[in-house]
Parts: sequence; structure tokens; C-alpha cells
Amino acid sequence: MKRFWVAIVTIVALSTVSSLHADTYDLVVRNGRIVDGTGNPAYFADVGIKNGRIVKIGRITERSRKEVDAKGLVVAPGFVDVHTHAEGITDLTLGENFVRMGVTTLVLGNCGGSTRDVDGLFKKAEKLKISPNICTLIGHGTVRREVMGGSFMRPPTDEEVAKMRALVEKAMKDGAVGMSTGLIYLPGVFSKTEELIELAKVVSAYDGIYATHQRSESDGIFTSLEEVFRIAREANVRAEISHIKLAGKANWGQTDKVLAAIEKARAEGLDITQDQYSYTASSTGISQLIPESAKDGGRDAFVKRLDDPAQKAKIVSDMKAMLKKRGNDDYSYAVIASYRANRSLNGLNIAEAAKKVRGSDSLDDQIEMIFETERNKGASGVFHGMSDEDVQNFMLHPNTMIASDSGVRRFGSEVPHPRGYGNNARVLGQYVREKNVLRLEDAIRKMTSLPATTFRLKDRGILREGNWADVVIFDPATITDNATYSDPHHYSTGFKYVFVNGVAVVENDKHTEAKPGKALRHSGYKKTSTVAAREPRAGFKD
Repeated sequence: MKRFWVAIVTIVALSTVSSLHADTYDLVVRNGRIVDGTGNPAYFADVGIKNGRIVKIGRITERSRKEVDAKGLVVAPGFVDVHTHAEGITDLTLGENFVRMGVTTLVLGNCGGSTRDVDGLFKKAEKLKISPNICTLIGHGTVRREVMGGSFMRPPTDEEVAKMRALVEKAMKDGAVGMSTGLIYLPGVFSKTEELIELAKVVSAYDGIYATHQRSESDGIFTSLEEVFRIAREANVRAEISHIKLAGKANWGQTDKVLAAIEKARAEGLDITQDQYSYTASSTGISQLIPESAKDGGRDAFVKRLDDPAQKAKIVSDMKAMLKKRGNDDYSYAVIASYRANRSLNGLNIAEAAKKVRGSDSLDDQIEMIFETERNKGASGVFHGMSDEDVQNFMLHPNTMIASDSGVRRFGSEVPHPRGYGNNARVLGQYVREKNVLRLEDAIRKMTSLPATTFRLKDRGILREGNWADVVIFDPATITDNATYSDPHHYSTGFKYVFVNGVAVVENDKHTEAKPGKALRHSGYKKTSTVAAREPRAGFKD
């Protein structure tokens, strides 16, 4: 018996010694300059991480399995990109262009286009394993196309509205963070405000957000904003204005008026925020240069209209009028980014492409060049149409988030917008370090706590004990966006480490090929009594 108790005491003693020498943390980041994401002043501290979470911030003397010396470096929360088109993450699972500029969480499904099967997307991502975290919006355009097919230039029937509501509700139950619209694109361009309100009510019931590529970012922007405010008010929904801008020379210099309109709406009780990318060029399909009415019914219907001289003349006349309204003489501001039918045109503007293909860069030949791309399954483009002063003014607003509007990039393929490689690094390098437009703490807040709070991403966006360990460590003196419009395929540099859920996905500006990303399902509750549960009000189609 005595021998038995001696054995027990020995085991307990050995266990105690072992626990004293056990690693308290999986990782300790020491000596870093902490910019915690709140906008508060930076301070110096250590960060302890265990099981994917931040467990201590302060002076840490305990052991750690791994340590990082961050002396001279900034330690911040991982960046949250609320406006991406990164559905390709299930094919390019590393998401390298994003994580190598510090982005640890992506919001998919913007501009009205998304997966229809939100649960399926999340399960696929979890099965494949991905590097960044993802969440998604449900796209209004996706839902409308599913229910209404190719018939767009009409209001939906009551039965179709009910079907769209059901699809939006299923997406919200499956974890979507809200609904997006693309109101310059088919089919969203033909939707009425009342239709959007009815669907946004469903989103509101689950505490989701309404994120909108609004109807106009140029001469009609103030009317467009009023629609955003009406939807937010009548649906009782939070609203996000996607990639806020003033496009076209004729519209430059009105940022104060735009922001004043938003602030007036907020003062009236609406929850309105906005995001932007840090460039003076946008990117979308070349087809957006063609009036939407000409494309109703799809590409085949458009081609038939071109075969009718009278209809074609009307389309050409409308395009010239649109061009003049923007304050442009021709289409040289539009650059072909990806045209699979003739890759030799990638990187040329429309005037240069017309000269190469048609032997003339006259305006009529430029328009014919645009028609040719649409006949041949379309092309994407980069459109130079904003002023840097406007970009800076929007950036200064406290409720403006930094977002790329990019997809996952296949390195070396086509000539895409450089924002997909450099957006966040560009803000930190040019607008913080070089131009002094923003304080470092404010810039980080726009990339972290502001988007995480706005999109209800729990336990992310702030360096705080208990939060998930999405962490970036970078050198503020060297962080650089290396991608350019003419040569975009260059990753950002200056990132010592990027951690997703406590796992390094970037070390010394190289991807580790780790895939610790999670599918972040929105857990919005459904209110017991809500306008979303009611039938559409009679006559809403008018």
C-alpha cells in the first residue's frame, strides 16, 4: 500500500513539473508597435496567441512554442475586405493576392452577383481548405435572374417576388451577411425601388446589411443616393454604399456634397456607411459602355438589334450622348483588361484597339470595337475616370472602409486592375506614409474594426484578448504596392507576417501555403414580428 501511494505522489510531482515547463502560448509576438484597430494611439506590447485566439496583450514573460520579434514593426488586426468578387477562392484556394497585402477576411457576393447556394459555398470552402476567411452576401441579381430568367425589362409578378424573398431568406438562414445589388448591371438595372425594399426587409429581419452598387456614381449620384436612403428607411436595414466615387470629369469636386447627403441621412437615424478602393480607375465589363436597354434579353438579342440599322443608329447615338455627358471626347479612358477572343488587345485602350483591329481610331470605329467585344462574349476593362483629390476626400471620412473590388488573381493572367494586388498596401504606403492623408491608426481602423463591426464579424477586426488571431505584422517604412496599371502582376511587399486564426499564411512576403481560413456564417436572428414576414404590399410594382 505504501508503495502505491509513493507511485501516485511521484506521478503528480512529474505532472506538475511538466506543466511548469509546458508552453503557455502557441505564439508570442514580442516588442511590436500595436495598432489595435480601434483608431486609438499605437502602443508597445507583446501579443500571446493560443489555439487560434489572442489570449494576452501586454508584457509576456511565459514560454511560447514559437516567437516573433516585431521590433520596429507594426502589429495590427488582419484586414477585412468588404467588397470583393472572390468567388474564385474555391479554385485559387491560397487567395495569394489578398493575403500578401494583409487581407485575412473576404466578403464575397458583391454588386448583385453571388453564389445562390450559400451553404454549399461554405461547405465547399471548408472541405477544400482556404487561406483567408470568407463570408458572403446574397446577390439580388443572382436571385432575380434565377426567378425571372432572361425577362428583365418588367416588374416581377407577386409570385416572383415571393420566390425571390424565399431565396433571400434561405441565404440569410444559411449564413449570408446581407444582400448586394448591382444597379447598373443586368438584371438589377431594371428593378424598381419597391422590389428592392421588399427583399431588403427580409435581410433586415436577420440583422443583415444592404450593400449596393448604386444606380449612378456620376451625374445621377444624388438621385441614386436618395434611393439608397429610402431603401434603408423603409426596410429598416443597414446600408453600405459600395466603392463610393465620382466618375467622369464633369462630376469631379462634389465629394463634400455627397458626404453631406450621407451625413444628413445618418442624422435622421439611418445607418449608412461606404467603402472605396484607393485608385482613380474603376474596373468592370466593357459592355457597361453600351446602354442597358440595348442588352435586354441577353447577348443574342443585342446582336439582333445591331443587325437592324435603325436600332443600331439609336444605340450609337445614345453612346455618344453618354460619352459627352461624362465629359469625354472618346473611349481612350477605357482599357481592355481581359478579352479572350483576342488577347493581343489586352492592355490597350479602346482607341488603340480600334486602330489595331480596324485601322482607324475614329469615334465610330471605337464604338464598333466595343460592339465587337460584346459580339465575342465580352471583355473586362479598366476605366480611368476619377480624380485623386476626390479619392482622398472620400478616404478622410470616418465611415469609409478600404475595399479592393477585386477577385482572386491568377498570377500573370491578363491585364487586370492593380487594386487586386496592392489596394491595402497602397493606402499604407502612399496615403499614410507619403501623402499624409491619414494617420496610421485611422487607416488601420478603416481596414479592420470598422468593416468587422459593420458586417457583424464577431471577434475579429480588433487586437483584443479573446478575439481570433487574425494578425498582420508589417514595416510601415517599406510597405509598397508594386502593381501598376500596365504591369499589375506584382504582389505587395513589406509584410513580415500575416496570420489567419493564429496560423502564418505569409512569412517575409512569401505565402506559406497554409490554409487555416474559416467560413464565417452570419448568425443573425429572425425577429418574431417583422415587416419581412408580411406579404408584399398591394401595387408595389408601380
